Formats: sequence, structure tokens, C-alpha cells
Amino acid sequence: MFGLVSFAKMAGKKLGKIFGGKKGEEKLTKEVDDLGLDRKGVNIHVGEDGKVTIKGKASSQEAKEKILLAIGNIDGVGEVMDEAEADGSASQFHTVEKGDTLWAVSKKYYGKGSRYPEIFEANRPMLSHPDKIYVGQVLRIPADDDNNTANA
Repeated sequence: MFGLVSFAKMAGKKLGKIFGGKKGEEKLTKEVDDLGLDRKGVNIHVGEDGKVTIKGKASSQEAKEKILLAIGNIDGVGEVMDEAEADGSASQFHTVEKGDTLWAVSKKYYGKGSRYPEIFEANRPMLSHPDKIYVGQVLRIPADDDNNTANA
């Protein structure tokens, strides 16, 4: 997946103001590293307008998507331009709405609420508990290997 991914700018983890340039890049890179995500081959750029871009060649599609979500789900980041390459099937993304639960999201995408642990695991370490999601958060919904994906 290449392109612009939108996020709720005023929701997410609070790291303080994300400034353009090197200072903002260092702050976001530290957050990705602190989460233990594999950013080998991926560069994070923050423009003077605060717009974030990821570039390079990620070790996997999963690694790229987790970096993208870790950055986008930070308070003050409204969009991330995805210019990074990766091998693997792209996931879908879901923006949490009022009343959403991982069970409901799983039912929507997989047809079974009982598959919510797959979504939880796909969003670790950004999620620490299945009940701790918030309105505006963007979640990674991995491709359904069982080919039972509901049209969302």
C-alpha cells in the first residue's frame, strides 16, 4: 500500500508537539524504537508542516504497517504518507468509532467476533489490552487467510 493514511489528529498517545525536521523525526523514531518495532530500512521524515512520511524498504508488510500505525496514532499526527516498500499482503485499516469493541470489529471484517484476538495481536505492542481501544484510533486488520472476510 502506498499513499496517504489519515488519522484523528487530536487522539492518540501524547508525546508533546511534533515539530517538523530532525527534532520531530527523532521523537517519532524513539517512539517506534521504544515499542520494539523493526524499523530496519525504514526512514521517518517530518516536514516543516508536520506531515510525516515513511520511506525505504521495510523488512515485512507487517513491520511497515505497525510503524505507520505507531506514528499515526500519536496525538498531533493527522496523516502519514506511506512511501515505503514491503513484501507481503497489505492489511485493511479500521478507524475506531464510538461503541466499537474488538469483538465487533472482528465480526465486521471476519464474520466472527471470536476472532478478535487476531486483531489484538496484529496491533501489539500499540495495544496493551483488548479493551483499551479509543475513538479515532486506527487498527490494523490482517488479511483473512480463511477467505471469509466480510465486505467492510
